[in-house]
Amino acid sequence: PAAAPGYGQSCCLIEDGERCVRPAGNASFSKRVQKSISQKKLKLDIDKSVRHLYICDFHKNFIQSVRNKRKRKTSDDGGDSPEHDTDIPEVDLFQLQVNTLRRYKRHYKLQTRPGFNKAQLAETVSRHFRNIPVNEKETLAYFIYMVKSNKSRLDQKSEGGKQLE
Repeated sequence: PAAAPGYGQSCCLIEDGERCVRPAGNASFSKRVQKSISQKKLKLDIDKSVRHLYICDFHKNFIQSVRNKRKRKTSDDGGDSPEHDTDIPEVDLFQLQVNTLRRYKRHYKLQTRPGFNKAQLAETVSRHFRNIPVNEKETLAYFIYMVKSNKSRLDQKSEGGKQLE
């Protein structure tokens, strides 16, 4: 499709002094991208000789992953060391209804003051949700098993008695 943005052009970025030769995608070098690059002190710059602002998918994904990284603070080193950079998927719990947040709070027995508004409740639930330890290998293996065997947790509960089919 010749009308697609960036079609036939290469990425407009220079990385470590060398021009990127990957094909440009539909993402552009915006003020927001420029701000992310400067804040994170990435060695990326725009090639002033090109007439477009399209960047390749590799750099788009790289910039997004750097932008989404969160730093975990620890009491001993302030969280500045690289081993504390973790990629935490962003889950917007503010989108949930108040009753759902209350059920989560009740299920995990979270302590809060009475009369919390939705924002306070969502913040408390988000903080707890981010700190739940997850064994990724075990969780993925269990998920794949359940998908391949066409089962759900509801099926497990009914295995002891009669199954409705």
